[in-house]
Amino acid sequence: MSEGTLLSARGLNLSFGAIPALVEVDADLWPGEMLAIVGESGSGKTTLLNVLSGKLRPQSGVVWYRDPQGALHDVHAMPAPSLRALHRSDWGFVHQNPRENLRMAVTAGGNVGERLMAQGSRHYGDIRAAAIDWLAQVEIDPARVDDLPRTFSGGMLQRLQIARTLVTHPRLVFMDEPTGGLDVSVQARLLDLIRSLVRRLGIAAVLVTHDLSVARLLAERIMVMQRGVVVEAGLTDQVLDDPRHPYTQLLVSSVLQA
Repeated sequence: MSEGTLLSARGLNLSFGAIPALVEVDADLWPGEMLAIVGESGSGKTTLLNVLSGKLRPQSGVVWYRDPQGALHDVHAMPAPSLRALHRSDWGFVHQNPRENLRMAVTAGGNVGERLMAQGSRHYGDIRAAAIDWLAQVEIDPARVDDLPRTFSGGMLQRLQIARTLVTHPRLVFMDEPTGGLDVSVQARLLDLIRSLVRRLGIAAVLVTHDLSVARLLAERIMVMQRGVVVEAGLTDQVLDDPRHPYTQLLVSSVLQA
C-alpha cells in the first residue's frame, strides 16, 4: 500500500461465469480526494465499487484500508461485524436508489438520527438537533423533520440519504450514480451540494458514474473501465481533455456530439 493512501487495491480479479468483471485492477485513494470510476454499462465500475467497499469479494487481489491510527486492514479479511461497524462509522455509502439506504416508515429525522445512535449517541435532544441541522445542510426544510420519506420527491430522498450518510462525518464515502434517474435541474443542484459538502468536510470519496460531466465536476482523478479493465487513469481534466486510449476517446467524443 502506497505511503499515505487511505484505500489501496492491488490485482483485483473477479469473473461472473465466463464474463470478466475485474481484470488485474489496481486503485489508490488519498485522504480528502474524490476518485471517479467511469465506463459504459457492463464495464465493471459498480463491481469495482462493491469490491472496494467490501460488499463483494474478489477471486484474487487485496484491498487495504488505513484507519485513523494508521493501522492497515485487509478489507476482505475483516470479520463481518467489524466490516459492518466500519460502514457505520468511518465509511458511508450513497446508493443510486435512496430507498436502499433509507427506512421509509421512519421519519426524516429518525433516518438521520439512526446513524448517530449506531455510533452510540443516546441523548434525544442532541440527536434531534443534529438531524435538524443536517436537513438544513442538504436543503430540506427542517420543519419536515417529522415527515416520512415517502412524502418526499426523488431529489429530496437523495438529499436525505446524503444527510444520513454524512451526519457521522465519515472519512470515506462510496457513491454509486448518486444523480442517476433525476431530472437535469435536480441533478445540478444535487451535484453542487455534494461537491460543497465533500470539500468542506474533507471527505474522501469513490464515485461511480457513466456521466463524464459529473466526473469532471466532482473528481480530481478518474479511472476509465472497459470490460473489467482499467484502460486509462489520471487527473480528470488531463484524461478527459487529452484521452489517449481509443475507448476513452470514444466516450469523450460521444459526449461532445450529444
